[in-house]
Amino acid sequence: MTFDNSKTIYSLRIRMFITLVLLFAYLALSYIAKLIKFPLLGMSDTTWTLILVAIFIYIAFSPMVFNYQYVWFSDEGDNIVFRYFTAGIVGGKKNSVQIGKNIFAGYKLESKLFGLSKSIILFQKLGQDVAKYPPVHISALSREQRSRLISLLNLYTPKV
Repeated sequence: MTFDNSKTIYSLRIRMFITLVLLFAYLALSYIAKLIKFPLLGMSDTTWTLILVAIFIYIAFSPMVFNYQYVWFSDEGDNIVFRYFTAGIVGGKKNSVQIGKNIFAGYKLESKLFGLSKSIILFQKLGQDVAKYPPVHISALSREQRSRLISLLNLYTPKV
């Protein structure tokens, strides 16, 4: 089975773009063209500017705080494959993890920030030892995708 969270990442990027355009439009209309008359709804131009900038900062930086990553997963063939990269304003380097199903040693789930940032750590057998991969952040996966991923990994986890 193969799946990814591209729809989530696209909607995140579109939200950031729309917020940026609205912020610039507001700044242009209120400060440059002076078309918006203040006080608007009882608040000054400074208050409105601070509110809109705060909203933009939240939308722009929350993917970095919650470690949103684009994740592509496949268990077709003889390997378990993860491809992932950071989905914030500044994209991170692209990573890939490929583990043979016969040497897959299991996984561990981690949760931070009161469960808002979730990650999975994969393990692989190397002779008598077990190698640990860097975490793959699965916060941007939908609940259904996370449960499907966990159930698929459970199929390949060796029974002790």
